[in-house]
Amino acid sequence: MKYYNSIIETIGDTPLVKLNSVNKGIPGTILVKVEYFNPGNSMKDRMALKMIEDAEAAGVLKPGGTIIEGTSGNTGMGLALTAISKGYKCIFTMADKQSQEKIDILKAVGAEVIVCPTNVEPDDPRSYYSVARKLNKEIPNSFYPNQYDNTSNAQAHYETTGPEIWRDTEGKVTHWAAGVGTGGSMCGTSKYLKEQNPAIVSVGIDTYGSVFKKYKETGVFDEKEIYPYLTEGIGEDILPKNVDFDLIDHFIKITDKDGAIMTRRLAREEGMFCGWSCGSAVAGALEYAKENLKEDDVMVIILPDHGTRYLGKIYNDGWMKARGFIEDRAFSSAADVIAHQNGNGKLTTISKSATVAEAIKLMTSNSISQLPVVDGNDFVGSLIDSKLLAQMIEDPELKTKPVSDIMDPSFQFVSPDNTLDVLSSVITKDNPAVLVRDKQNEVHILTRHDLLNAMTSN
Repeated sequence: MKYYNSIIETIGDTPLVKLNSVNKGIPGTILVKVEYFNPGNSMKDRMALKMIEDAEAAGVLKPGGTIIEGTSGNTGMGLALTAISKGYKCIFTMADKQSQEKIDILKAVGAEVIVCPTNVEPDDPRSYYSVARKLNKEIPNSFYPNQYDNTSNAQAHYETTGPEIWRDTEGKVTHWAAGVGTGGSMCGTSKYLKEQNPAIVSVGIDTYGSVFKKYKETGVFDEKEIYPYLTEGIGEDILPKNVDFDLIDHFIKITDKDGAIMTRRLAREEGMFCGWSCGSAVAGALEYAKENLKEDDVMVIILPDHGTRYLGKIYNDGWMKARGFIEDRAFSSAADVIAHQNGNGKLTTISKSATVAEAIKLMTSNSISQLPVVDGNDFVGSLIDSKLLAQMIEDPELKTKPVSDIMDPSFQFVSPDNTLDVLSSVITKDNPAVLVRDKQNEVHILTRHDLLNAMTSN
């Protein structure tokens, strides 16, 4: 008889499938590694098993123990399946932007789930990172795998995913693409493939609101790159130890909207009912492939998880329309408003070393009420005419002082696919403008007047 002794023995050996529709017109052979064939429906099963087995071998995790982890859902599922097979308890912390399906699935396999706020700093005691660490300290005989910094994460893919791709492509793979979150799948696989053939190009997919791409290209961890986004499973506001930037040759950023639309296309055109970060990975990889792949090249893209995690989100037309991802109106997003400006919204800035008098003159001559303050290429502050007027009335001598002495914090950066309802909630009396960095890396400013002008022109 042929059978497996437990569900965790079925992890791995997922298939490579050729794309035939969404990549039309792009040269080369483009294959996807469909990880939802794992028992937990995601690639995270691989590293979950590896982290637990390594902890057992090190004596860190003992019989009857509790596994505590911060997760976007899929790692939790892999850990839960492993825990069931090995007799452990599980407590998971999750950010509140994760889908309800992910929470329900984890509860269905016996895990306790604690939902934490998304829009807090990583070291905030309310963040899902901090809550998991706190529980680990408080609960006896508990183990905190910490998928972000646990090198067993990347090692799992070095030992399994990489060899499977090399074997199944018969060593013909030339490009490897994956979304980058914890960095385990991208870097573990990349390390193995590059050891077999150093010429293999690795392409990391990042999201707007994440720090990875700029850090790779400049070596600067820019907190101004961090802002809320919706895509689950890729991008970070920290630098996990599993992200080895030397193993990632290029980064491509993809918006929430582009990732969601490609996910739906994969289901309808390729028959692959996969998760949101899968669409992001394919959209980013194809963007790179259009300009760089040749006919005899072979690109492999990993599809991390299954579409059941996102039934209430990207596979729900109402949810998609509410966020402007399905075009229902002429001006659905920040990008639409910028396009409507047709170059008339060219950004005016002033150096932090300029005088207040120079700033006032610039605002007057350009008929603007808000003025971003820069230090070289960095946005470091802002000026608002109403506040500036109040300060000048109180102290007329301010006009000779540098702008840096009186400026307010910089305007918030938002994603180009943030919808009008989101933008209108961010733009307030105290925060009268937002900044948007487009795909060409140009920065635009949007005010309440810009939103009203776009909507009334429809």
